[in-house]
Amino acid sequence: MSLLPVDVNQTIENGWQRARLIPGFLHENEARFLGTLAACTPARGVIVEIGSFKGKSTVMLATVAARYNLGSVVAIDPHAGLSYLGTPTPHQDPTFDEFLASIKSSGVSEDVEIHRSFSRDVAKDWNRPIRLLWIDGDHSYRGCKEDFNLFSPFLAEGAVVAFHDSLNAFEGPIRVFVEEILRSDHFGPCGFVHSIAWSQFRPSDGVAFREARKKLERRAVRLLPFVANDATPTGFRRTAYKLNRSLVPRKHISSAQWVELLSPTVST
Repeated sequence: MSLLPVDVNQTIENGWQRARLIPGFLHENEARFLGTLAACTPARGVIVEIGSFKGKSTVMLATVAARYNLGSVVAIDPHAGLSYLGTPTPHQDPTFDEFLASIKSSGVSEDVEIHRSFSRDVAKDWNRPIRLLWIDGDHSYRGCKEDFNLFSPFLAEGAVVAFHDSLNAFEGPIRVFVEEILRSDHFGPCGFVHSIAWSQFRPSDGVAFREARKKLERRAVRLLPFVANDATPTGFRRTAYKLNRSLVPRKHISSAQWVELLSPTVST
């Protein structure tokens, strides 16, 4: 079992105190969990963030990375407003200047490797192992699957993949999580925290977690018809979607619980 890094709870608290001041769509428990992923994932490699927006998650990740000498967080985003969410998303001005201001005011500028680009362009020359792949960019199925397909080949043994907004009525994150993660023996422990779907890359023993993944899949797969073809459920369908979503376990996971979840043995 991996040991908790020194003062991890205080480090995550520091990260949240910085991140909470930044506009964004990351809830507090999600931000804290993201900090846990960055600090406690037992894999070598870099932290890759696809979708930075104004820097809320970037600041949390970079605060943790700086404390534990994990290298710069690779932050990938074209900063073209919210256009990646598709129509009828309201127009929003580019976010790059606000992103730069966020990481500067938080004191983490030196701990972020900035790519003002689409992920597909960064992927063309990518050759580094990844310890944490945080996917929060294009929420369409096509876009989310592309992000996963481009960067998942570089996951290090024991790395973690996490998708934001998997339980927020977008097709991409939940569908990719079900089809590419929960149905694959390359992955082991898995779950949800608020709207974050996560799993650990365990190609050597992922088969041992098959039943646990199937159990979670039976809950998560019920959401797919409601968001098929990137549709947004409305009316009765929205009510039914929320009912099925309520059946998906998604409680917060502390750093100590996280370490236990990633134990080399399968929980009984």
